[in-house]
Amino acid sequence: MTVPILMYHAIATDPNEATRELSVSPEAFAWQMEIISHLGATPITTARLAASWREGRPLPERPVLVTFDDGYEGVHRHALPVLAKHGFPSTLFVSTAWLRGPHDNGRALDAMLDWGQVRELAAEGVEIGGHSHTHPQLDQLDDESLRRELILCKEIVSDELGTVPASFAYPYGYSSRRVRRMVRETGYAQALAVGNGLARRRQGPYALLRVTVRRGTGAEEFQRLIEGRAVARTFARDRAFTKGYAMVRRARQLRRKATRSRV
Repeated sequence: MTVPILMYHAIATDPNEATRELSVSPEAFAWQMEIISHLGATPITTARLAASWREGRPLPERPVLVTFDDGYEGVHRHALPVLAKHGFPSTLFVSTAWLRGPHDNGRALDAMLDWGQVRELAAEGVEIGGHSHTHPQLDQLDDESLRRELILCKEIVSDELGTVPASFAYPYGYSSRRVRRMVRETGYAQALAVGNGLARRRQGPYALLRVTVRRGTGAEEFQRLIEGRAVARTFARDRAFTKGYAMVRRARQLRRKATRSRV
């Protein structure tokens, strides 16, 4: 079975330039959820998908995941009423230093949720997962900094909500074997990448792929994503860019390691 895992960011009428491309208007989000309902697909949480594949439990006939990254305020203002209307569960991955409140470092890209809103989302059936503390490129961090990002995020979510987050999403979608191992070691049960492909059980619980929903995603394209049709063709340019950039980032990482070894 293949499963489309939709990746959203801001749901906003007038996003700023930093979030515009990856934002979706409230109206678009509403009709996208209508398409999911019309097609008879069944949204589930990240935790349920991973647990079902891990334990061999059955899934709905046409599962789909609705996920949100970072923690933008529009998830509460615009997305929650639509999700509640349809009875759809979802997963929100929060970067804890970006949310408004005692842990805020003031570096968020746009208007963010506060912890009261996150608690309301959780009470309405939204799974709250981790997305690191400060939203860095995790594979570029040394081991100590990486562990701190993962543990601090987990501890803050646990303290604020009273429940330990089981799911994680890699900031920017970047990970490595080392990052995935540490995500597992710090207690997360599953993690999502990007990759712009359909999720499959053989990807393993710490590298499940997602597809990006953008402001320019039209109705026909969105329906194809839900139906799992022509996904590779839809994201061909994204994949080519990602592959090339991965080589550049890997070279930078090797140079940093070489510099540290000489010091």
